[in-house]
Amino acid sequence: MLQDNLIYIAIIALVGAAALFINYFITRQEHNTSMKNSRLGWLQTRTLHTLDAITALRSAGCKPDILEKLNQHAMVLIEEISLLAPDSDLMTQVNNQKETADRTAPGTAQFTSDKELKRFQIYINFTEKLLAEMLKKGKLSQALARNYGQELYWLNLTVVAEAHISQGQRHLHDNDPLTALSHFKHAKAVIVRAMVPQIKKQPLLDRIQPMIEEIQPNKTANAGTLADSLDNFLK
Repeated sequence: MLQDNLIYIAIIALVGAAALFINYFITRQEHNTSMKNSRLGWLQTRTLHTLDAITALRSAGCKPDILEKLNQHAMVLIEEISLLAPDSDLMTQVNNQKETADRTAPGTAQFTSDKELKRFQIYINFTEKLLAEMLKKGKLSQALARNYGQELYWLNLTVVAEAHISQGQRHLHDNDPLTALSHFKHAKAVIVRAMVPQIKKQPLLDRIQPMIEEIQPNKTANAGTLADSLDNFLK
């Protein structure tokens, strides 16, 4: 009888141990799945934002070396997705987005609305933060980070100026010269105030000035007032 009881106790202990092991295994699997899904969610957001940034910057005429740096970052993220979820809808989505970024023609963007302009500036800000992270992690030198930052700063300003030029030309075509003039002057003000060498500004200023003078010829009389001085500054 005692031997039978010991056998029963041993069986119960084995069943209990098996149950604990199974529970641990299931809990561990659930934890791993949760961690995997969390990581994939982060990768999805990060990868798609990076690819969208590449598309936006390439279409705006961004320097190829900056685009290459972004592309290298995107490829690292895509490789991790391919390891975690090789046959997933996410992998398909990322591959499609990558093809879109790769096919985008350089310098073809036309920002004709404030919404499009703000969207572009979101990607400029995203890229600046990403480059700052690369610098912090030692993946980018201080000199390159500074150079890329200056390039993005100038790209942002030129895109803003070009957007105002496009809007001004549209208003001029619609026989609204005063609104067109406002856009042309805004474009010029953006470039004049840019903290870059004059030689870099001049080609764009030389394009804008005739547009302004076509609507508002250069004044030669009544000079000397504050209004004239400000007007001349923005011309």
